Amino acid sequence: MGVDTATGLTYAFALVLAPLGLAWNLLAAAVATVAGIWICGESARRLGVHDHPAIVWDEVAGMMIAMLAAPDAWWGAPAAFVLFRIFDIAKPWPIREIDHGMGGGAGIMLDDVLAGLFAALGLLLIGYVT
Repeated sequence: MGVDTATGLTYAFALVLAPLGLAWNLLAAAVATVAGIWICGESARRLGVHDHPAIVWDEVAGMMIAMLAAPDAWWGAPAAFVLFRIFDIAKPWPIREIDHGMGGGAGIMLDDVLAGLFAALGLLLIGYVT
């Protein structure tokens, strides 16, 4: 499964979770993030490569975080997807430094968690100015 496929499936999963409310969605994102530290670290260890392209759980957690701030409008969820992918690919400061500087499962997870947070902040900013 590729990164865009994992992000797209998470997008669909987040849309299913959305009616449960912010608290449940926040809990799901937190569980995905904490579990992902072990999942990604163990996967990297077994594959013998740090942040191997086959490891996509970090994308799942990051997208779930971005979706937390998606407005309840027709453009909200697609904007979360696009912003998350932009921040995940471009890796602006401090995401790039964390991506290159940390090892293990936390290092694999943290750059995508930050990309999700940046996307969420972008969505909140868009909501504020519109």
